[in-house]
Amino acid sequence: MVTYVDAAVAPLRNTGDIRLYTADDFEGMRRACQLTARCLDALVDVVKPGVTTQAIDDFVHRFGLDNGALPATLFYRGYTKSVCTSINHVVCHGIPDDKPLREGDIVNVDVTFILDGWHGDSSRMYGVGEIKRAAARLIDVTYESLLRGIAAVRPGATTGDIGEAIQRYVEAERCSVVRDFCGHGVGRLFHDAPNILHYGRRGEGVVLKPGMIFTIEPMVNLGRPHVKVLSDGWTAVTRDRSLSAQFEHAVGVTETGADIFTLSPAGLDKPPVIER
Repeated sequence: MVTYVDAAVAPLRNTGDIRLYTADDFEGMRRACQLTARCLDALVDVVKPGVTTQAIDDFVHRFGLDNGALPATLFYRGYTKSVCTSINHVVCHGIPDDKPLREGDIVNVDVTFILDGWHGDSSRMYGVGEIKRAAARLIDVTYESLLRGIAAVRPGATTGDIGEAIQRYVEAERCSVVRDFCGHGVGRLFHDAPNILHYGRRGEGVVLKPGMIFTIEPMVNLGRPHVKVLSDGWTAVTRDRSLSAQFEHAVGVTETGADIFTLSPAGLDKPPVIER
């Protein structure tokens, strides 16, 4: 049975209960998420051929500290970097290193800042120089699937409605949805209930109520959906080495729909749309 609790009185740990936040909480979350969005905007001028993912990590770390925030991933469950950078066939949790980005790469940068106790969690795709048409199409499909998942958010809908909207669109575009990872509750905790699957059936799962906050972050592959985690314990890659893409927004459920906290102030979270 699903239990919904007032976030103000819930213990600060993942108990499996679903927290319901207030309008004031939404504003605190928005401030953290907008800091993350501004950082992702700034990375547009950083992600270039020849730049290392460690340089991206250093930039994100400094950006957070300069704005009074801490990177949530740093030392989280043993992770030693301030950001995740997932290149080409890396699905998620790619670890920054000193290898330079190459012309034609695509990279997901996943940033979470903790600001005044709130976790602003978002990720975007970046093309490194000129990218191939298939990669651009994958990015477009992934972004559109995120929008369709968000459009399913409203009181009385279910988490299954979100997953079904994403899966139906992605598979119609002859791509596949990764099933090994999901969105999650977020707010005062980095990872909280409920899990947000990016596949599923309409009407199934957890019923959405005003005050819920969670991420929607579909990972979409050009090939098959299967992934494996490398020996570092973090990096997840496509088993068939096909390209993978991901976009992530943090959203709150309102009385009428979804409040997207992580929208880009400059509109830079929208990829170029290509002609099919």
